[in-house]
Amino acid sequence: MKQFFQRAAGIAAAIALFAVAPLSQAHGYKLGQLEIGHPYARATVPGQPAGGAYLSLENKGTTPDKLVALSSPVAKTTEIHTMAMEGNLMKMREVDGGLAIQPGQKIAMQPGNGYHIMLMGLSQPLKAGDKVPLTLTFEKAGKVDVMLHVEDPAAASGKDDMKGHMHH
Repeated sequence: MKQFFQRAAGIAAAIALFAVAPLSQAHGYKLGQLEIGHPYARATVPGQPAGGAYLSLENKGTTPDKLVALSSPVAKTTEIHTMAMEGNLMKMREVDGGLAIQPGQKIAMQPGNGYHIMLMGLSQPLKAGDKVPLTLTFEKAGKVDVMLHVEDPAAASGKDDMKGHMHH
C-alpha cells in the first residue's frame, strides 16, 4: 500500500510540473481592452538581414482598434506582413494601413501562417535566449512596450519561415 501512495504522489507531482511548465513559458501584456500574448522572435544567423517575430492580439473590448505601427531598436524597420498562397507560390507582403482587430477577435501571428512581424535591417543577430524590445502602436489604445523572447527556430516547428523573404 505504501508503494501505491508513493507512486501516486510521484505521478501527481509530474502532472503538476507539466501543468505549470506552460505557464512559466507564457508572457503577455494588456493595453486597455487589448491583450498581447506570447511575443517572441526566431533566432537568426550572423549576417541575416531580417528576422521574424510573432504574437497574438485579442480585442476584449466592444470597439475595433488597429495596430498601426511597430518599432524595435534592433531593426531599421519593423513591418506587419501577411503570407498567402498564390498558385503554388507563397507570397509575403507588407500590410498597408495597419492591422484591424475587431471586438472579440483574436489574431494569432504564427510561423508559416497568415500574419507575422518582420524585423528588417537587423543591427545584430537575434540569439536564442535574448530578449528584444518591441513597441506596438494602436490607433485607439496607444503604445505598449513588449519584450520579444528570442527562441531557437529548430525548437519551435522545424520550419524555416524566412525562406522566400528575399522575394517580396
